[in-house]
Amino acid sequence: MLTFPDGFLWGAATAAHQIEGNNVNSNWWVHEHTPGTTIVEPSGDAADSYHRFRDDIATLASLGLNSYRFSIEWARIEPERGFVSRAEVDHYRRMVDTCHEFGIEPIVTLMHFTVPRWFERDGFWRAPDAADLFARYTELALPVVSEGVNYVCTINEPNIAAMLAGGEDASNLVAYGLPNPDLQVADALLASHQRSREVLSQLPHVKSGWTVATQAFKALDEEGAGEKLREYGYVRDDWYSEMAAGDDFVGVQAYTRTFIGPEGPRPVADGLETTLTGWEFYPPAAAEGIRSAWELSGHVPVMVTENGIATADDTRRIAYTQGALEHIHDTIAEGIDVLGYQHWSALDNYEWASGFRPTFGLIGWDKQTFERTPKPSARWYGAVAQANGLPDTRA
Repeated sequence: MLTFPDGFLWGAATAAHQIEGNNVNSNWWVHEHTPGTTIVEPSGDAADSYHRFRDDIATLASLGLNSYRFSIEWARIEPERGFVSRAEVDHYRRMVDTCHEFGIEPIVTLMHFTVPRWFERDGFWRAPDAADLFARYTELALPVVSEGVNYVCTINEPNIAAMLAGGEDASNLVAYGLPNPDLQVADALLASHQRSREVLSQLPHVKSGWTVATQAFKALDEEGAGEKLREYGYVRDDWYSEMAAGDDFVGVQAYTRTFIGPEGPRPVADGLETTLTGWEFYPPAAAEGIRSAWELSGHVPVMVTENGIATADDTRRIAYTQGALEHIHDTIAEGIDVLGYQHWSALDNYEWASGFRPTFGLIGWDKQTFERTPKPSARWYGAVAQANGLPDTRA
């Protein structure tokens, strides 16, 4: 058996816009309904988790998980600039309380890609007051995390957010041929993260950090590939882990790898297994992200805040997760402080510009009735969580 440390956080992750439904005041809702959009379908009701969160949390607990990473929605809490919805703050506080009712540790993300439509209208992350506004939002969200929340993720995947802000095609967020990042936005996101951490420091029990989409870039054995890797990878990945130095933890979000040639990223080679998002089936990705984040941050504790695959074949989800956890256990054996593993995702969800087709969830649901159905992978993963370990299939 590969046994994990006592107190290891076994959980699953979601994001508000991707599961709640009817997030009408967010910038993504605007983009989904703009004529000519490249987004394949709108989020609509999504999984209606806004109303069904209690059942979802109860299901995670019944499966044997001990934690749940979810995001709260800025566009609900501050739907118009300067207007605060106390009812929505209370809604998210009820989610925290419900987690505790079922013995689940809540891990709260403040910003998972979506922002209020007014924030984008007024300059987005390029606005001179962006960091001030995010700090103010963090203040508004303090009642949500004031008790019983030990881990807060400030900004989800700032490296992807900076690439999306470049205005290029967002149809495949973490894969071959990532867009050029907007470095002004990257700096604004870092300032916003740091200001948010200052606000959260009012709550001494809260540990805060941001989550990085680690890419497992690899240079091919070709002249110039190593130099291109450093040029291509630093601004898309490594810089964000370096900037986590001094934080309480850093989140690693890992799915696949990308090979870099002297000209840049290469498509997945013929003959390799790919997922519904077109990414290579590559279970070591999370462990490679952990090692990278640990070294670049100067040994800040690491939490795997997302890892999983989009597949219609649930046996491949189990195989991928088994492999990922075996490799993650190796990093713990090497002495890296790994706090937990949050599988992406708890539910099949709205995968942004790709719509509902890529199914990442441990739990499926009916589009008409919203009835939830845990998949075999959910029960398998729950058993791993309850055992706090798993057999090593490599032995």
